[in-house]
Amino acid sequence: MLLEVPYKKGDTVSIKLVSGEEVVARIEAINDTSFKLHKPLTLMQGPKGVVLGSFMMTADPLKDITLPKTSVMVIAECEKSTSKKYIEVTTGIQTLS
Repeated sequence: MLLEVPYKKGDTVSIKLVSGEEVVARIEAINDTSFKLHKPLTLMQGPKGVVLGSFMMTADPLKDITLPKTSVMVIAECEKSTSKKYIEVTTGIQTLS
């Protein structure tokens, strides 16, 4: 029987926290108790619709954040257009279609 690991380092995921916030981030590491996330962003309402903004306004944006698994309600693969937007926002690189 093969054990399939659903998420791995480098995956861009959507995470729904028990607080109700939704976070989009790249996974840097996973252990038994936590996720290490690179440049986590949250969904915010902007003047022209939903935008990605800082998950923690006062945290160093260049440092990874450790999120306890007990804070996570759901984790899922990020939808393709949101994943592309995340890459654009966090790296400045625009991807084609």
